[in-house]
Amino acid sequence: MMTNLRKNLTKGSNIFTASTEMLQAESGVEMHVARQDIVELIEASLDANYTEVKSIGGRIAKSLSSTDLEVAQQIKSIIRRKGVPLRNSGYMESLPVDPKSRMPLVEEQAWPVSPLFIDENAMNVFETFISDVKHVDELVAHGLAGRLNLLLSGPPGTGKSLIAGHIASQLNKPLYVVRLDSVISSLLGDTAKNLRQIFDYVPQKCGVLFLDEVDAVAKLRDDQHELGELKRVVNTLIQGLDSLDDSAVVIAATNHSGLLDPAIWRRFPYKINLASPNEKVRADLWGHFLFADQGDEVVCSALAKASENLTGADIESISLSARRRSILSKQPLNLAAIVQATLNSVASNSAIPVSRELSTQEKKSLVVTLHKKIKMNQSEIWKLLGVSRQTVSSYLKEI
Repeated sequence: MMTNLRKNLTKGSNIFTASTEMLQAESGVEMHVARQDIVELIEASLDANYTEVKSIGGRIAKSLSSTDLEVAQQIKSIIRRKGVPLRNSGYMESLPVDPKSRMPLVEEQAWPVSPLFIDENAMNVFETFISDVKHVDELVAHGLAGRLNLLLSGPPGTGKSLIAGHIASQLNKPLYVVRLDSVISSLLGDTAKNLRQIFDYVPQKCGVLFLDEVDAVAKLRDDQHELGELKRVVNTLIQGLDSLDDSAVVIAATNHSGLLDPAIWRRFPYKINLASPNEKVRADLWGHFLFADQGDEVVCSALAKASENLTGADIESISLSARRRSILSKQPLNLAAIVQATLNSVASNSAIPVSRELSTQEKKSLVVTLHKKIKMNQSEIWKLLGVSRQTVSSYLKEI
């Protein structure tokens, strides 16, 4: 079996190298992949080391993201296939599993390719946390060690998972994701066992532990509606966090910070509260996702004004949908339709831009809304909607 495994993996490595050369020849883009990464990828493949293959794949995707985003996303897509161990290899990584369902409790995920867009305060905590993790030995030597635990809170779509991925990437560590809502068993005693398995497993891997939806098991212990057994689950989570040494990196995320037990709050000295992005961040999001960092600043700024209550995920969704329509129709981006979809969207429920040209009445309605509700000036409106100054002025005079 091992002989066949090595043959298959060697064949796969040769295909990867040939594919890389072909992609470079066809695209004309220099493939900025470290030679050592290719060597290590082949070695990890021959050793059937699933964890290392994913880690190196993540590094390669990251190195390509600035020169060939499409290939980077293809690599990311391959290595994010639900953390399934190497197929047909005879190798199975020993992940902790739920005793009843036999489903893995931990999933290793690739580092993100998308850049991080957060405000200045969040970025300050992000950078401070990474610096403290990198210099933990020095801090320990001076008696300043503390828990390397970061709590991310905020509505869905504000970038909590993305931040966790970028932290793992910056630290060059694997990202182990635990979706705590799936850890909960119908038998609460098994839930506590599942948590103990996770905290026994992760320290062996020297990775970043990401506890997603932590409020699923970390609710207030004085909640009168919760069973005593569930309160013991909270205690198990607290004991697990306390069992980790000073070098362990733990990130937790919650959409409902008010539900968390105070004891959980105290075990996360670093905190980032993610609200909807501010206007500057929204402009950066439109510039990246809609215009691939080649957008007009005035247009991006105007779109940022029109999307005040949207999350980063909403802006990404609208942008990518519009770009797909543009590619398939072989037409320029339909900015008027994008504005219409933006105004029709609410947080975490984005609309899809229509593919047709907007009618005169629809454009007139947009002009009035942008001017009266969004407080845009006429110059911003005509540039955003692709209509003349005279037309904008005429529409506004009809009010």
